[in-house]
Amino acid sequence: MQVLVRDNNVDQALRVLKKKMQREGVFREMKQRKAYEKPSERKTREKAEAVRRNRKAARKQAIREGLIAAPKPKPRFAGPRRPGTGLNAGSRPAASEPKV
Repeated sequence: MQVLVRDNNVDQALRVLKKKMQREGVFREMKQRKAYEKPSERKTREKAEAVRRNRKAARKQAIREGLIAAPKPKPRFAGPRRPGTGLNAGSRPAASEPKV
């Protein structure tokens, strides 16, 4: 695998390399090869993966054909939630104020 480093920008090159390795499945394979996997366990894992792939493909096909409704899009992650921020900010009394 080869990545070009432009303008001595090593951080960008590392990001590109990591993305390429992710797409190739290198990290998944490294994780699986950490410990020995018995052939019987490998067969059951591969069968389960195949079932998952087939279900996903069937679900996508059914959505394309209009047999089932498309899932609602998930809200985008906007960062960690902190108390006191958000829509109802200020509506709750602070922890230091006595409750009456």
